[in-house]
Amino acid sequence: MKRNKRLIFMTGGGTAGHVTANLALAEPLKAEGFTCMYLGMKKGIEYKLATQAGLPFRPVTSGRLHRNLNPDTLLLPFRVIKGTVQAVHWIRKEKPCLIFCKGGFVSWPVAAAGAMTHTTVILHESDMTPGLSNKLCVPFAKRVLTTFQDTVSYLPKDKALYTGTPIRASLTKGSREKGFELTGLDPDGKPVLMVIGGSSGAKALNDAVKDNLDTLLESFQIIHLYGSKNAFEAPKKEGYFSLAYASSELPDLYACADLALSRAGSNVINELLLLKIPALLVPLPLSVSRGDQILNAKHFESLGFAKMLPQEEMTGERLVGDLNKLYQDRASYQQAMNSDKAKNGTQEVLKVILEEAAKVQ
Repeated sequence: MKRNKRLIFMTGGGTAGHVTANLALAEPLKAEGFTCMYLGMKKGIEYKLATQAGLPFRPVTSGRLHRNLNPDTLLLPFRVIKGTVQAVHWIRKEKPCLIFCKGGFVSWPVAAAGAMTHTTVILHESDMTPGLSNKLCVPFAKRVLTTFQDTVSYLPKDKALYTGTPIRASLTKGSREKGFELTGLDPDGKPVLMVIGGSSGAKALNDAVKDNLDTLLESFQIIHLYGSKNAFEAPKKEGYFSLAYASSELPDLYACADLALSRAGSNVINELLLLKIPALLVPLPLSVSRGDQILNAKHFESLGFAKMLPQEEMTGERLVGDLNKLYQDRASYQQAMNSDKAKNGTQEVLKVILEEAAKVQ
């Protein structure tokens, strides 16, 4: 198969973090003369975000492996087989020089199709330990890149490479003035707390903010991103601004933030690190996750970048107290973040992609 040496397939979905990391690479790759085409589920968040960014999109079927037995779990093998066949079709039709997989279960059939068609697959792992979908993709990958140095020890030595994580350059170009215009908050008023529950939202964070809103507003103005998949009736209070999901507005909202209350997904905590925003991290508990966010939060806390508050310990009094303490100590957190020697993930990952693309015959 004669390859299009200027075409790269990207895949990854399930959460916005998997997609936005791909989008962070699309712009510099375009500047290098490449075209990026996105493979994913049309019902997934990847379709909305990739098409909004102007990337050509090709649909692939997949499914999620649930913790309990249900009809979706029983149908998963058939969906993965169908998705693999679809991905093979798109590879043979478009002939990409390589495939970049960011994670999520849609990566699995695409990576398998890459191996079946002898197409180079590069995989990126966001979290401290590899998730199930990436573990399944590792045998198909030529290179496995990691956000954290420690993750390399969990992966094959001949494939693993610590690069950091790709982050959109646009996030550093937000306008504080535009952010305050958008939110209606007072630029000369109380410090701004940004609440981030992820693209799907976090019911526990939403409920905690709503239940303690009056007390929180005594100390902070609040920007609340409550998530697109949560039924949430936003309170109408002075000093409080809410939005289900921020896309183009996000850099300007970040520019207003003095501190954050957030889940501990790898993408968002690395964005907060890049922007030097101290955070109180409330990771997803083990009851509903494999514990990856807990490891992420503990790692950031150990480096002095953030403070961790386990969800099971999140009383109203503890939440308010920890946020006030975080703001009082913000200088020490910012000093630690300013001293961080982490790699520029976007440039390091881009370097690997360009190296592997150049080898394609």
